[in-house]
Amino acid sequence: MLNRVITISREFGSGGRTIGKGVAEKLGIPCYDAELIQKIAEESGYTADYIKEESEYASGGWLSTVFTDRTMGLTNQDKLWNIQSRVIEELAEKGSCVIVGRCADYILRGKANCLNVFIHASMEKRTERIVKEYGEREESPVQRLKEKDKRRAAYHRFYTDMKWGHAQNYHICLDSGELGIEKCVELIVQLY
Repeated sequence: MLNRVITISREFGSGGRTIGKGVAEKLGIPCYDAELIQKIAEESGYTADYIKEESEYASGGWLSTVFTDRTMGLTNQDKLWNIQSRVIEELAEKGSCVIVGRCADYILRGKANCLNVFIHASMEKRTERIVKEYGEREESPVQRLKEKDKRRAAYHRFYTDMKWGHAQNYHICLDSGELGIEKCVELIVQLY
């Protein structure tokens, strides 16, 4: 029988990581987020910081991803994608779990019994959250949110040919800004 896996895709600042950890805790199953980065780093030989930046975001912007020169073979991002896919599949085979980000919903299609979740929130709520969670930075919070989301969307589109955040690609989409983190956790646990 296939293991039950919850995949959580999320807008930057929506609390998806926190929700994923809360769901895993309530269900007594592992949550892979930072641990996933570490496993990919171990297998690839790249640093965890490099993995964190390159394995979920298109570098530069969507144009650089679209026009990447592949005539010389696999790019570093392609190599990371292959390792990431293998690690995510192995984790899903190992047992039920929550996997945050990294296109796990796409990678595990047909390979695990998945509940695919997308977490989003208004720009205002996400801005409040990242300032509270990560503090002020030189770049405006709104600009950071837009840039991170744009890069995630481009990466997702490039490797999955699916529109990131498009409701039809998920079983459920939750607005964490309106529902709150705890209510999102409760709803996902009930669905599981």
